[in-house]
Amino acid sequence: MFKPIATLALAAFAVPVIAAPAPAPSTELQQVQRHLTAVNTMTASFSQIDRAGKVLTGTLTLKKPGKIRFQYEKGVPYLIVADGNRLWFLDYSVRQAQPWPIADSPLAVLLNPNKDISGIATVVPTASPDVLSIEVRDPKRPQYGRITMIFQRSAAGPGGLVLQGWVALDSQNNRTTIRLSNQKFNEPVSDGTFRWNDPRKRGPRN
Repeated sequence: MFKPIATLALAAFAVPVIAAPAPAPSTELQQVQRHLTAVNTMTASFSQIDRAGKVLTGTLTLKKPGKIRFQYEKGVPYLIVADGNRLWFLDYSVRQAQPWPIADSPLAVLLNPNKDISGIATVVPTASPDVLSIEVRDPKRPQYGRITMIFQRSAAGPGGLVLQGWVALDSQNNRTTIRLSNQKFNEPVSDGTFRWNDPRKRGPRN
């Protein structure tokens, strides 16, 4: 878990140190920030590719603040859902539910409308001027991994961008790639979309 921040004792006559101003966010980061701020809801089809090359597909639904659902294809016993408080990894085949604080997940940049990415995101060069990519990693919480998000420049997208997917790398260097298609933004999404059946309880499975 988190290590406490050490308290620094100041000498009585220490010479004050003036911190250098933080560098201004790049134009690309500012555009990504505008896009993230402009997106209130999003739905999309997704394909998920793990490090072994296994592919799963499904539907992604997002609603700010704090709600996301990865609904896998029929027959896959997994569900990933954030209900506004926690991100849950659910496995109905073994009746397990693993919670994760949303704020600690790299996905927080998609779920928190007030998240400032300037201190945790860097621009990743791409081969195309129409593609913008950023890496999101909190240096204070390396145990939660990082994601590299890929955007397509598009006048039709919020803030001039459309999220095409991301590559997630956890602290054990396990790589998962998410590719999106059929993206739709800012259409009505019911809060009921993010309800789920607890696999730890006997009863209907999700």
